[in-house]
Amino acid sequence: MRRGRWLFLVWGLLAVTAALAIPAGLHHTRAMSLQAPGSSSAHAAELIERGFPAIGSRQVILSFDSRTLTADSRPYQDAVGASVKAIGSAPGIGQVMPVPAPPGIDPHHTYLMAGVDKGADTGRLVPVWQDRVQRAAARASSGRVAVAMTGFPPVAAELQRADLADLRMVEAVTLPVALTVLAVGLGSAGSAVVLLATAAFGVLLGAGAVAALGFVLVVDGTSLTAVSTVGVALGLDYSLLVLLRYRRFRQDGDAPHAAARAARASAGRAVLWCAGAVVLTCAGLLTVPLDFVRTVAVAAALAAVAAATVAVTVLPAVLPRLDPLLERGRLRTDRGPSTRAGLGERFTRHLMRHPWPYLLGALAVVTFAAAPAGNLRLGLELDRAAIAHTAAGRGLEQLEGDGLANVTFLALPHRPGAGPVDTTLLADALRSDRRISGFGALDNERDLTVAAVTDRVRADSPASKGLVKDLRATAARMLPPGQQVYSGGPAAALADLRTAAFDAAPPVAALVAAGSLLLMLGAFRSVVLPLKALAMNVLSTAAAFGLLAWTTVHTGQSVNVAVPLLALTVVFGLSLDYEVFLVHRITEHYRAGGDHREAVASGMRDAARPITVAAAVMATVFAGLMATHRQDFQQMGFLVATAVLLDATLIRLVVVPALMRLLGHRNWWMPRFLHRLVPPVATHSVLPSQRPTGPAAPVTETAASRRQGHRS
Repeated sequence: MRRGRWLFLVWGLLAVTAALAIPAGLHHTRAMSLQAPGSSSAHAAELIERGFPAIGSRQVILSFDSRTLTADSRPYQDAVGASVKAIGSAPGIGQVMPVPAPPGIDPHHTYLMAGVDKGADTGRLVPVWQDRVQRAAARASSGRVAVAMTGFPPVAAELQRADLADLRMVEAVTLPVALTVLAVGLGSAGSAVVLLATAAFGVLLGAGAVAALGFVLVVDGTSLTAVSTVGVALGLDYSLLVLLRYRRFRQDGDAPHAAARAARASAGRAVLWCAGAVVLTCAGLLTVPLDFVRTVAVAAALAAVAAATVAVTVLPAVLPRLDPLLERGRLRTDRGPSTRAGLGERFTRHLMRHPWPYLLGALAVVTFAAAPAGNLRLGLELDRAAIAHTAAGRGLEQLEGDGLANVTFLALPHRPGAGPVDTTLLADALRSDRRISGFGALDNERDLTVAAVTDRVRADSPASKGLVKDLRATAARMLPPGQQVYSGGPAAALADLRTAAFDAAPPVAALVAAGSLLLMLGAFRSVVLPLKALAMNVLSTAAAFGLLAWTTVHTGQSVNVAVPLLALTVVFGLSLDYEVFLVHRITEHYRAGGDHREAVASGMRDAARPITVAAAVMATVFAGLMATHRQDFQQMGFLVATAVLLDATLIRLVVVPALMRLLGHRNWWMPRFLHRLVPPVATHSVLPSQRPTGPAAPVTETAASRRQGHRS
């Protein structure tokens, strides 16, 4: 606060660095691998990459089509040959081979498969490859043969581009709406602009940090979407708390610099605890053995750290300098709390007199919303709508229509010099399966045989999991005794990813719950409040999942298997924010007066506004994801926005105050042995002081002395 110029200089340099890192980092973004480490598909990919480096662990498919020519005509064959030369000499491409035509294939179609070199940047190279083969085929056939490049690398590259386009669109739509919500909630356009600028500054720093990670780690569009969405939401959330506290001290007559110091001393500590909760819940995702989940967790944690740091350093430093701007564009007269006794005040007093009806009614509504959660259908589907207009999307649709929806590679290692593994019985068994459209095998003449099985089942359909399971069981039964079998390819990789996500969910939930309890134990110095907060988080999360299940059941969609993992941690972290906001204010009043009933009423009155405004803004930001083309983004946006609104209305403003009113002084009960383990905290922090379970001791501290304590 005393060295504002140095602060602005340091943050200015960081902002310039972040602004330079973002475009450079975007150039290094890549599609995430969907391999689950240690799985059968991951082992198969490693064996094939080592045994057949020209085929590699990734492949692209060239999908040829002509309206007038059949695949056996001379111009068509010339186009195919020219495409082979063009793609074969392209950087990052290994061996090119024909794909056997399945029975019933369209006579105007044919396909080639090309291996992708290890380490090739497909996001950058796919457009180059696509342009080469399109030009070659058009020249050789006088424009009568078209070719589209598809397969997982091109599809992932197109989804990456769609993510970045959606990110720009979401920012363009949600930021003006969030600004309007803030202006209405704060009663001043100037205050809303200051908050939005602060949040944008935090997003710039967070995005710069994530982009810089792209030089050493694989960062994709999903991570950038996470840092942008979470950064805006938390930046507005944290800055709102500091600004409202600053305005409160200004209304009490404090000078701008004194009000800024007092706001930072009180609200700043609350912000740091809130950010710690988000980082802690994100840390639980680091135990998931999936790279894209871990990267999103790191991005969200960096967004929280950047938002909190800006809110407790930059904002208090600029508020005194921008004090006149805060009152510009006033939308209403904002009187002090002592003169405001409207509907909210009457509601609070009525809840304090009749806590049971409010508690039971709110719990009934939340339970009803959570009831459909058991019908949640999890899956992992490609967002075909997002790539339908692209060459990769058109080629994928053509492949699936011709019965080449998926290729599963069976990696069969054998002793050097032992000769190829006999796959005759396996081939005979698979020919009777109507789902299978083709079978072929080749050996590297050293230590590996690879069998390629093409099928008619889409890799991301619910039926693909059963097909992969049957293929593995049939191979184990029909191959020579003792033969090791590892199955890879898109369907096998997605099946293993689903299994890994399911297996990771219980440990992540346990870690998030345990970490949240420990953090709140230190923050609240109470055993009851953390347990209550955890139960409230479970309620709001279950209700949001129930509403999502009800929506997807009626639309026929499955919920992306990664959404529950990501939403669980994000929703828990955001819910803890509101818990800190509310309990912080209640505890301040409790320490000052000792009357728990009056403390709950006064704290609820003071915290209602920041909670409702923050929740409205956060719901707006996450709801913006529902305007994207990605189905998983839409589901994530709906889930988080719904959970935030439920948490900020029914849970924090009805259930929590009613429970605290009924529990009374027992809210702050903690066993004696924990007093020695949990260190005491400063009186001006958000941490409640321990209260006796009997009648409260008289408190003589005045409001003036409390403000002086805040300043110190």
